[in-house]
Amino acid sequence: MRNNLKIGVIGTGGVGGYYGSQLQKQGFDVHYLLNSDFEYVKTHGLKVLSPNGDYSFNNVNAYQSVHEMPKCDILILALKTTSNHLLSELLPPALKDDGFVFALQNGIGIEQQIAQIVGPNRVIGGLCFICSIKKGPGVIEHQDYGWMSVGDYRENNYISGLTDRIKMIAEMFDGTGIPIDLMEDLTLARWQKLIFNIPFNGLSVVLGANTKQLTSHPDIRELAWQLMLEVGITAKSSVNRVISEDFMQDILHKTTVMQPFDPSMKQDHDANRPLEIEAIHGQVVRHAKAAGIQVPKIETLYQQLKFINDDS
Repeated sequence: MRNNLKIGVIGTGGVGGYYGSQLQKQGFDVHYLLNSDFEYVKTHGLKVLSPNGDYSFNNVNAYQSVHEMPKCDILILALKTTSNHLLSELLPPALKDDGFVFALQNGIGIEQQIAQIVGPNRVIGGLCFICSIKKGPGVIEHQDYGWMSVGDYRENNYISGLTDRIKMIAEMFDGTGIPIDLMEDLTLARWQKLIFNIPFNGLSVVLGANTKQLTSHPDIRELAWQLMLEVGITAKSSVNRVISEDFMQDILHKTTVMQPFDPSMKQDHDANRPLEIEAIHGQVVRHAKAAGIQVPKIETLYQQLKFINDDS
């Protein structure tokens, strides 16, 4: 399988760079689309710092344009959703006719948007629980965790079951040490990821705090819990998915014990980049309104984030 597949990475940041490099380390033919650090990576290669062991590649298949990339069997999409207006330009030129997109993006409605471009049978989704950042040109710093939940996309929130494509993804990452949870229900997995993203991405920006600071303050920890509960209520009312309180408690515990970390939205805010508000908080607010339920804490957080984003 390693000799036959071409893997493309669209968005070589902390997430795309880490998972793509892990596949390259396993012997896969990986091709990276880069932006600001293209020249550096083309000349000096890619380095990954990790508590599991540092590694680097001197020779990297680096590109500045998708039109220069070979047609790929799998495109790992790890761009910020704030760039998704570019997908119709980025995906078709780099994807084989029988290839598929592996979307590693935050939020709701991701696969639906991609399916409108490449077709509904050519998309799978992955939800990453990882602390990883681009530390500098050509340098990825993996700080903690790394597991993925992977599911196949079906229209209208239908359950796909465990398909051959997602089993293939698990096989590809076998040997990396990255735990892969195969999900029969991608819709459920996406809403479960919001249990972390809604409270901790949002509050980290509004309060200017990392995960350790947020979980260590009793009032903010309780606020995070209430935000989680509102996500659960919305999932049940809008897409008929149940997220147990045990799952929420597990996410809260994992966030409490992880290394102090600035969630991706805070990293974007600190770097004066646009925030992924609409794909995460905005989508939940819109789902809640469509279902006729109230999520006052999420809506307040959404309004605060929009003010911060518009003001920056």
